[in-house]
Amino acid sequence: MSNFPAILTDEKIKDSNKDFRNTLFSLDQNSINKDNFAHLTRIYSATKQLDIRNKILRLLYDFDFPELKDFFGNAYKKERYLDMKIYALRGLSQFVSEKEIEKLLQKFNLTLSKRQETTPYNYQEYELLRGKNSLPYLIQKYNYNCFKETLNQVNQQYNAMPEAFKGHFTINENAEFVSLRSPEESSQMIKDFFNGKKEQ
Repeated sequence: MSNFPAILTDEKIKDSNKDFRNTLFSLDQNSINKDNFAHLTRIYSATKQLDIRNKILRLLYDFDFPELKDFFGNAYKKERYLDMKIYALRGLSQFVSEKEIEKLLQKFNLTLSKRQETTPYNYQEYELLRGKNSLPYLIQKYNYNCFKETLNQVNQQYNAMPEAFKGHFTINENAEFVSLRSPEESSQMIKDFFNGKKEQ
C-alpha cells in the first residue's frame, strides 16, 4: 500500500499552500508508484513555480513507467534552465536511443556555449550540470559519447571562469546541495572579484 500524501492528490489546492509545498518537498521516491505518479505530472503541468517543477523532475527521473516518456519529452522542450533540461533528459534517456539523445544535445551544446557570452560567471548552472545526479550520472549509466562531450564542454566553460566563481558548492547523487564554502566566504570572494574589476 502506498503512503502517498492525500494533500498532493487534491486538484483544488493551490501550489502556494504551505502544507502542500512542505509535503511535496519532503516527498521521496519511495512513496511513488505506477498508481500515484500521475498526481505529480499533473502538478508539474499546472504550476508556474520553478522550484516545484524542479523537485518533480528529480522525483520522477528514475521511473520508467511508459506514460512518462511523453512527460519527459515535453519537459525537456519546456524547460529553459539547462540543469532542468538534463533532469528531463535523465528520465527520457530510459526510453529513447543514443541517436535521439545526440540530436537533442547538439542543440543543448549550442545553448550552453551561448551562456558563456550572455552569463560569463554562470557558476551555479555549471555546478548543477556537473552534479553527481546530472551529466556524470548519465555518463556512468550509459557511457554515451554525446554525454561525455557535453560534460567536457561544461568543464571547459567552468574552468575558463575566474577562480572567484569556482568551488562554492556541489550536488551529490541524491540531488542534495552540498556547500564547499561558507556563504560569507563565497559572497566575499565574488564581491572582491567585482570590486577588483571596478578598479581596473
